[in-house]
Amino acid sequence: MSNALPAALVASLALSACAVGPNFKQPAKPQANGYTREALATETQATAVTGGESQRFDIGKELPAQWWRLFESAPLDALIEQGIQNYPTIRAQQAALLQARQGVRAQLGGFFPQVSGTLGTNRQKQSLSEIEVQEVDEGLHSVPGGFALPGSQTVVVPLSELNSSLYNTVYSAGLNVSYTFDLFGGERRALENAQAQAEEARYQLEASYLTLTSNIASTAIQMASVREQIAATHEIIALEEKSLDLIQRQYNVGSRARADVLQQQSSLATVRATLPALQQQLSVADHQLAVLVGRFPHDAEPVDFELTSLKLPQDLPVSLPSALVEQRPDIKAQEMVMRQANALVGVATANLLPQLTLQAQTGDQAASLHTLISSTASIYSLATSLTQPIFEGGTLRAKRRQAIAAYDQAAAQYQQTVLNAFENVADSLTALENDALAVSAQFDAQSAAKASLDLIQRQYDAGAVAYVSLLSAQQAYQQARISYVQAVAHRYSDTVALFQALGGGWWNRSKGQSL
Repeated sequence: MSNALPAALVASLALSACAVGPNFKQPAKPQANGYTREALATETQATAVTGGESQRFDIGKELPAQWWRLFESAPLDALIEQGIQNYPTIRAQQAALLQARQGVRAQLGGFFPQVSGTLGTNRQKQSLSEIEVQEVDEGLHSVPGGFALPGSQTVVVPLSELNSSLYNTVYSAGLNVSYTFDLFGGERRALENAQAQAEEARYQLEASYLTLTSNIASTAIQMASVREQIAATHEIIALEEKSLDLIQRQYNVGSRARADVLQQQSSLATVRATLPALQQQLSVADHQLAVLVGRFPHDAEPVDFELTSLKLPQDLPVSLPSALVEQRPDIKAQEMVMRQANALVGVATANLLPQLTLQAQTGDQAASLHTLISSTASIYSLATSLTQPIFEGGTLRAKRRQAIAAYDQAAAQYQQTVLNAFENVADSLTALENDALAVSAQFDAQSAAKASLDLIQRQYDAGAVAYVSLLSAQQAYQQARISYVQAVAHRYSDTVALFQALGGGWWNRSKGQSL
């Protein structure tokens, strides 16, 4: 047996180059020269306001791993660090990764001999009929109803009193060794499957990490946007209240009709009615941000973000289309799903073929524990077995066809994931171009609406225009002010969306920087 196991290992290694089933081939990179049909402008339009700066697309530049620092906001950096440390989904994905890696380690055990030790006891009872017809070891011979010693007077002992002498106990200790040769690579394919599962878990962790950081940044921007909309609404309310006070005084002296007062009161109430919805949006964003950093909404520290406190990134790294499939964690995770399915085709194929197993056993037996070690009653055995499935009712072949179909499904899902990724990048790039135009247009609209309102307000105060003109100017300015705030916020949010669509730069994380 001492030479059998090394020989088995050598034979298994010699066969290691032979593994049935298809070898996995990484999907070909998409032949895409760009993200959009029309060529992108090198930079976006600029507007001379905060958040209206021009953004330049730097094609082929690497995205930093901590992309959120491009916004140069210390409060945002702190929130993201809290989220990374405390968000339960991140911890769950970290545990899933550890679980998958231990699965690889467990699968490696199949390449080594399986050794087990046994220690047992066996108590046996000897047959009465056998004693009555055979001579007893101590020289006793049987007589009717009992036993007698040779050459002496017969001593009759009832058999019922000799029951204890009819039992004997045997103690045994042994070592069992078995080894199944990986003749056709089934175990190697199973290991490949486990390794792909671990890699998928790693990319899923990266995807969760990217989603979390993007959600925190987007939620913070949403809070800042709503807060500015609330501030703008209060500004408009102040203007409405000033108009109402003037109209009320004019009505008191008889220069304005009661209808003018009622119309202004209605306009003021309409603007005030928009506040509860904005306050609710702010509360929802605040609660969401608390959860994203791993806190309960009621005990999370208040966050005071303003759009002006965030710097709009002006140099935007944009990965080459050929590099996107290597940088998006969801694409890499789906590639590992393909690899798992490919490996399982090999496992199903190997199950159709013979299995060669070597088994060895050695041990000792004794009548008592203290003599077990020194016992000379040793036993050993060495056996080999070759098992070939002959008839399984079509089960094994059906499972192989099932594995092939699963691979085809995974391959199609991979292609869909790649298409979705290119769509995300294209949407983000065009959104940033259009956001810049929108900020410029909304700023002009706000400026024009404010100038128009100031002019009509003076004319109305002088009695040169009707109240309906003033009311129309107030409503136009209110809408223009809110739309401008939203347009600026969209630039920040779509910048975050671009960084997320490009994969978040996780591949540039330093070795010492962990999740």
